[in-house]
Amino acid sequence: MNNFKFRASGLSEIMGDGKKDELTEGAKTYLRTIAKQTVYGFNEVISSKYMDKGIQCEDAAIELYNNVFFTNHVKNKERLTNDFITGECDILVPKKEVIDIKCAWSLATFPATSEEVAAIAKKSGYDWQGRSYMWLYDVPSFKVAYAMVSTPEELIKYEQIELHEVDNIDPNLRITTFTIERDAALEEKIKVKVLAAREYIENVIAQISIDHQG
Repeated sequence: MNNFKFRASGLSEIMGDGKKDELTEGAKTYLRTIAKQTVYGFNEVISSKYMDKGIQCEDAAIELYNNVFFTNHVKNKERLTNDFITGECDILVPKKEVIDIKCAWSLATFPATSEEVAAIAKKSGYDWQGRSYMWLYDVPSFKVAYAMVSTPEELIKYEQIELHEVDNIDPNLRITTFTIERDAALEEKIKVKVLAAREYIENVIAQISIDHQG
């Protein structure tokens, strides 16, 4: 596991608030799961209606972004990896920025201000995901863009339809962004945390082997 690469989308799980190479209890719980998946050879797939909308509506969200900002971005399909992390951003603007498109579930959950997006990014770990992307793609900034597009009918079910059908609303009111700048010091912190995490995973795998010796 000395060369285990952490996915950008899950990096926040190990960053925590621990000092230097220390891991928080939350990080250790996450890493024990990785160790167990490695030993037993499984990968738990988590799904939800929110994730389903994000997948189904990604193209519509990118189109909305392009219409609002007069751009012509397309979905990035290039995954990059370095010695510590791996990731595939949504949109790459070479030498300028990476953009991560998020689909809001409904008008009730749509962040209408950049402050709200910033708070969500910090709470959900999108900030560390973005820092991973900036490092991997070598760009100076990362933008989180929340888009509110109409929810597929099969996902809405019994919720209020007016919270989900939004094509009648001004497109400019349905995109909210927040940008963070690259920080080399935080990239060094990622390296330290990844090294500590790899060591912890190895120790857990070894303990599982000891505890199950015949």
